[in-house]
Amino acid sequence: MAILPILTVITLIVAPNAALADYLRSEGYGGEYRYELWSSDDGQKYYLKIWDKDEDPQKDSYKTTRNFKSSREALIYFDCNYTDKSLPECPKRR
Repeated sequence: MAILPILTVITLIVAPNAALADYLRSEGYGGEYRYELWSSDDGQKYYLKIWDKDEDPQKDSYKTTRNFKSSREALIYFDCNYTDKSLPECPKRR
């Protein structure tokens, strides 16, 4: 009988850490590439998975970007670096 309360406490301590996951927020295309926008469980970090537009996201390898503070920042990065858009937010190219 004493084991049940101990197991319950251990489960409550371990379960929140095990439940952390990343979430797919959006996906799309631009230029010659496709992307998936993912966020951390707490919504504090965003990152992109990027493929060639003709590759299969379920089978082919992809590039993962660094973490961004917002989905907007991540998508601007994609537009500036993969679609060759000339947004005001894009760094100037030499």
